[in-house]
Amino acid sequence: MSDREHGEGNQDRDHGRGGPRRRDARGGPRGGGPGGGRGTGGRRPASGRTGGGERRPTTPRRTDPARRAAFQVLRQVREEDAYANLVLPGLLREREISGRDAAFATELAYGTLRLQGRYDAILALASGRDVTLLDPPVLDVLRLGAHQLLAMRVPTHAAVSETVNLGHEVVGPAPTGLINAVLRKVAARDVEDWLDSVADGIRAAGDPWYEIAAAVESHPAWIVRALTQSLEADGRGRDELGDLLEADNSPARVTLVARPGWSSVGELRRQATERGGEATDHPLLGAVELHGVAPGELRDVATGRAGVQDAGSQLVAHALLAAGGTDESGGTEESGALWLDLCAGPGGKAALLAAEAQRRGAHLVANEVQPHRADLVRRSVQLAGESVDVVVGDGRAAADLVAARGRDGASRILLDAPCTGLGALRRRPEARWRRSVEDLTELTVLQRELLDAAADALAPGGLLAYVTCSPHIAETRRQVAGILSRRSDLTLLDTAAVARSVAGGMAEGVVGTPVDGVRADAADGQSDGSGNVVQLWPHAHGTDAMFLALIRRD
Repeated sequence: MSDREHGEGNQDRDHGRGGPRRRDARGGPRGGGPGGGRGTGGRRPASGRTGGGERRPTTPRRTDPARRAAFQVLRQVREEDAYANLVLPGLLREREISGRDAAFATELAYGTLRLQGRYDAILALASGRDVTLLDPPVLDVLRLGAHQLLAMRVPTHAAVSETVNLGHEVVGPAPTGLINAVLRKVAARDVEDWLDSVADGIRAAGDPWYEIAAAVESHPAWIVRALTQSLEADGRGRDELGDLLEADNSPARVTLVARPGWSSVGELRRQATERGGEATDHPLLGAVELHGVAPGELRDVATGRAGVQDAGSQLVAHALLAAGGTDESGGTEESGALWLDLCAGPGGKAALLAAEAQRRGAHLVANEVQPHRADLVRRSVQLAGESVDVVVGDGRAAADLVAARGRDGASRILLDAPCTGLGALRRRPEARWRRSVEDLTELTVLQRELLDAAADALAPGGLLAYVTCSPHIAETRRQVAGILSRRSDLTLLDTAAVARSVAGGMAEGVVGTPVDGVRADAADGQSDGSGNVVQLWPHAHGTDAMFLALIRRD
């Protein structure tokens, strides 16, 4: 497939107006045939008739592998609840799609999934119908076409004709007329003009403001409302909402972690250069962003000495390690201290803790409830040797993990709790459409039970890092307020001060906010306001929206 056909991913848009004329809608030469006719210069007419008037069947040519792969991703996400980031790499390998075609397929699949809410609103205006009533495969094809027209450097003719061909191939000939007509109407206006019309229609219907943000920025309305509440609870205003939603719609950069004692930032830079790429500093801490080379091509990543890990995810683990702690006897933490990672899968934070445990002479128990995720943890921590045990079990039995090792408590516990994942929407393009507000009920109960279990497993003077990759206040501030109200032997630390101590050049941007005034789960419980929590944001820190609270058992 040529560069003209699929452009260069999510760079500046070029809708193809005035671009080079291509061949007919089927991608073949116009006309052709031995008899000539009507100005075709001896080629058979485009109608499919021969020179003698006999009609021949016309069949659109097979569309390119990259577009077929993108459609297959959307189909499996829709029909099988598959994860796009797991499906697409396998399809690319299986179909031997590489280089620019692989980059095109990736942007087309992921970008369409992220922005499908926006495209559904535009397609509804362009088609004059409720697009959710269309056959799902037809709607998937239309969404793919809309993304090429409105967000990628694909010329109009190529985007429309190739998408029509895709529809013929995966759905059949019946809807190709609809696909062609709707996409040509979409192509007649730019995305800003379409979004103005979407917003005007929502206002005219009298719907609330967040419905406009939901449609224009392609987030479910309940998530828009939740993120707004979270921004305000963090001392930020609604005026930051647009930047946050836009950041969620932008692919995250590849960030590497140099695991302590196993690798270094300097070594990752050197290896990236050797492979023809570049590793640049992330502003938040000693992490690097990788450009121009696949992570697995770096020796330290391939051997587990380094790994792919969001800078915010690294920060919360480093903060737990940097906070002052004591051992189970109440003295200064010494060699042989017990650390727990209660929800360790898939293993990124566990590997960072394991590397540091090996350096300090501590022992890490990495617990994961799902056996297949525990296998991922084992692979990530294998260099730590006897400094780490990986076990399969329920994190709510944390006290049993401690007792089984003859200890009274753990000196450091990481609880990276299961959550809605609203802070990592830029990494998981389909996640926003999978979650619902009803998920919070089950998750918040589990989070509360895990927090109680973690507190029970802490040694006096021990430290607990409560972490989520969600900024939702029900999963973050209310959980912290709740545990502080239920137990008098816990103190919320100055989490921001600890986080700033490891945050590097962007330390001043790490601001803590108290949790007092946030109603706890207990009926009359309130936080005592003795410390603060840290909420990171994609638009402000260039990380996932990680939440961190550091709590000490007195």
